[in-house]
Amino acid sequence: MNQMIWRSSSSLAKLCKVDTLATNYVFQTRKAGLHTLETALLQSDIVSSVSESDRFSDVRHLFDEMPELNVVSATTIIGRVARQNQHEEAIYLFSRMLILNIRPSEFTFGTVIHSSTASKDLNVGKQFHACATKMGLHSNVFVGSAILDLYAKLGFIEEATRVFEDTHKPNVVSYTSMICGFLKNKRFEDAVELFQKMPERNTVSWNAMIGGYSQTGHNEEAVNLFIEMLREGFMPNHSTFPCAISAAANIAALGMGKSFHACAVKFLGKLGVYVGNSLISFYAKCGSMEDSLLVFDKLIGRNIVSWNAVICGYAQNGRGEEAVDFFERMQVSGIRPNDVTLLGLLWACNHAGLVDKGFKYFDQARLQEPSILKPEHYACMVDLLSRSGRFKEAELFLGDLPFDPGLGFWKALLGGCQIHSNMELGEFAARKILALDPEDVSSYVMLSNAKSVAGKWDGVSKIRREMKEKGMKRVPGCSWIEIRSKVHVFVSGDRNYHLKDEIYMVLSFTVHTGAGLIVPEIQDEGKQVP
Repeated sequence: MNQMIWRSSSSLAKLCKVDTLATNYVFQTRKAGLHTLETALLQSDIVSSVSESDRFSDVRHLFDEMPELNVVSATTIIGRVARQNQHEEAIYLFSRMLILNIRPSEFTFGTVIHSSTASKDLNVGKQFHACATKMGLHSNVFVGSAILDLYAKLGFIEEATRVFEDTHKPNVVSYTSMICGFLKNKRFEDAVELFQKMPERNTVSWNAMIGGYSQTGHNEEAVNLFIEMLREGFMPNHSTFPCAISAAANIAALGMGKSFHACAVKFLGKLGVYVGNSLISFYAKCGSMEDSLLVFDKLIGRNIVSWNAVICGYAQNGRGEEAVDFFERMQVSGIRPNDVTLLGLLWACNHAGLVDKGFKYFDQARLQEPSILKPEHYACMVDLLSRSGRFKEAELFLGDLPFDPGLGFWKALLGGCQIHSNMELGEFAARKILALDPEDVSSYVMLSNAKSVAGKWDGVSKIRREMKEKGMKRVPGCSWIEIRSKVHVFVSGDRNYHLKDEIYMVLSFTVHTGAGLIVPEIQDEGKQVP
């Protein structure tokens, strides 16, 4: 037996060429005359050294030559390999394990199923599911959680639901994976119902709900959930705050977001880059650029997202020159711009009417960084030219596109035509839009508004009649304002608001005194009126 140990130890040292720790252990094993290689140190230190050496061909030799290889040592090796993100190798070693007649455990399945999920390999995952079912392990909570996570992340929510129902005593991981699957597939009611049924919740499950709502545009629900999380005594972490703060930013709840900022300082102390970036974007979206810059200047470990948040913030607030200056500062700092940077910069030039500067940055990107150009950058240039009334250049730009223009391009052109009452080109753009999407309501609305501004009321009536005949319904414009930490939402033509009488009285006074002029228009679909 001692001779066998010496031969195996020498083989390991030669094949794997592992670090000093592993090599020393091999000789210590020989000197001690141990009668087994199944020791805890072999399971951890040597296997770790082999896998971390990135020489996975040696791991295969280790699998084949290690005497008395069992399910524990095999699972350990597979786990180490999987943690190195070598998922195909982990799956291969699982197949070697079966060939060597070693029966996998629930922990083995949990590891390799995760590898198939990470590889987005549904077929392999289904084979693991079938194998686990054959061995009677599919209802085990570790195996079941891994399988339902596979189906949920790859978009097969019905299969995930069946696996969840088959899992014996699902734990918080099982519930959270299922909730994430529901949210990903926009089954919000199912997600809420399951969340409420959870026998046990943790911060991860709360994060899943808050993040799911925030990322799918259900911002008020995300904010309310975060507040409920705090009330129930759960400790938010670095993953919780970005979702909650982003949700507050999307509904422009400045007071609420400030309280979230204070909460983050209280719970986290030092704010990480993800929380910091969400705060920079939050203050910018709420129009408080001074606070946004304050967070930016204090943030340690700033990255491209941090710079982009400020540039886009300046753009959103109509401060184009400052966005350009901040971009120049970014270049001096050595940060390389990406596609979001360029889009924010073009957006800033658009809102400030800086047509020549916009062309300059676009041409620079086209010559120096063509890989970052995407259709939305070209669409932004069309919008820039159209808004400034340079329609000939806009038409030439559209003609020179390296691809066929989509809806966004023609809507940008139509938007410019609406501003400058260019009926001929506007009708041409509208026809293009309707050819691509006959059910598009916004093009009818924009063309109607353009005709209204030009005083062509017959055309307005014709468009509205056509919309009525086609059963098209306008989505009313809406706006909101936060007063004393409460958000008040107003919808165009709304007569149900509890202060409607006072509001219309003020509007009537404004009109009669000549303090302002109100011209009714059809609101663009989904447009948020500031």
